Amino acid sequence: MPVDGRSQLRVARPSRGLAAAERFWARGLGLDVLYRAAGERPGEHDLLMLGWPDAAWHLELVHDPDRPVLPRPTEEDLLVVYLGGAVPAGLVARLTEHGGRRVASSNPYWDRWGVTVEDPDGYRLVLCERGWSSS
Repeated sequence: MPVDGRSQLRVARPSRGLAAAERFWARGLGLDVLYRAAGERPGEHDLLMLGWPDAAWHLELVHDPDRPVLPRPTEEDLLVVYLGGAVPAGLVARLTEHGGRRVASSNPYWDRWGVTVEDPDGYRLVLCERGWSSS
């Protein structure tokens, strides 16, 4: 099977704590919990998958309490959601109420066209008021 625009995309990241990450991504942004598992044997990770059921992508967050891998995001590790309209103030408030922290972007483009919020692990979510189409 070829890799193309219908291929499912998974963004996998380590997390300091899946409960805090779930609050931010599910209750804050509104992603659905698609799957979760607790590592039951040595070396297995606790796992949380979040996304929208109709999307061709999802986030996979992992945590191994016995051997944690700490997140090391940079200011340019961004997940950008193109809203195609104004960024709702209520959404930004919900993200900060659920563990996010609004930050200035290292690239002024994102401050001009949206809002940047760090998740509890330090990864950045940009809510962009512009639209995007790959076609």
